[in-house]
Amino acid sequence: MNDQTTPHGSRSSLLAIEDTEFLLRDEMRPIRFALEYGKAELALRDWGIRSTIIVFGNARVPSPETAAAALAAAHTDEEKARAQKLQQQSEYYRVAREFGRIASERGGAFDPKNRWRDNVIATGGGPGIMEAANRGASDVGAPTIGFNITLPHEQAPNPYITPELSFRFHYFAMRKMHLAMRANALAIFPGGFGTLDEMFEVLTLQQTQKAPPAPIVLFGESYWRKIINFDALLEEGMISASDLGLFEFAETAEDGWASLKRRGLRATA
Repeated sequence: MNDQTTPHGSRSSLLAIEDTEFLLRDEMRPIRFALEYGKAELALRDWGIRSTIIVFGNARVPSPETAAAALAAAHTDEEKARAQKLQQQSEYYRVAREFGRIASERGGAFDPKNRWRDNVIATGGGPGIMEAANRGASDVGAPTIGFNITLPHEQAPNPYITPELSFRFHYFAMRKMHLAMRANALAIFPGGFGTLDEMFEVLTLQQTQKAPPAPIVLFGESYWRKIINFDALLEEGMISASDLGLFEFAETAEDGWASLKRRGLRATA
């Protein structure tokens, strides 16, 4: 129950912006949408961030340090098998971190034009692959963005996001909009439901030309071909052959960066 009171003992005399009970009514949802859009939009403008490179991927992928510690602590066969799987997955963390560094050094994050920065690394703000990409940008002192989300099991922002560029959203729709609306390119690492949701969202935007053209690279070809039978979609007539050209596969950070450049990403180097 909200304890807001006024000298007259009535909430009606509160300013609308002071009355959280009013602001949280169902009927005020459009206003809350607008506020979630405006807060991040104005902060990004203030920082001169015009465009981003979005990195998607699973929150559970461990850093190499975490994976090594898990392997060292494993005793049972089950624990050792799990630790070995984590160690394999940690390679994606390493590549995402390197990609975040490369994209930040070469993409324009350090080279503002008339105060505007391009190709700034942005993620969903959480751990795992998101942390790795933000960390790579942070390694070289570049600004880097985290679009976090309020979840039942709270996802804390990772420590490598530029503090003034660490945003938190209630609405998935508004978070997705901010992830997509200024993206010059997308780097997608292995992930689960959330990553698949985000990936197909941007692929659909590209397929339907509802967003400006943006190159997409999927890291870990064997993973993606195991999880999704892209060729079957084509064979069944559910997509066109040209749709398979919306993305390329890569294994290393350098190959991923080269793919984005080759397919139209404008960068400083």
